[in-house]
Amino acid sequence: MSERAAPFYCPYCGDEDLRPSEAAEGRHGAWECAACSRAFSLKFLGLLARGQKRSDSGGAQI
Repeated sequence: MSERAAPFYCPYCGDEDLRPSEAAEGRHGAWECAACSRAFSLKFLGLLARGQKRSDSGGAQI
């Protein structure tokens, strides 16, 4: 991947006015929100293995 993953909105305030952060030295993928003046970064955690399912059912058992 040669392109940066770009977020669509700020995870704190929901605004869409985001810019790449140049102040965060050595932090790849850092973004700044112009609305709330917060900085954050995106991180790719990995891929889920095919065929595996969640062990919890998501509700109370009857």
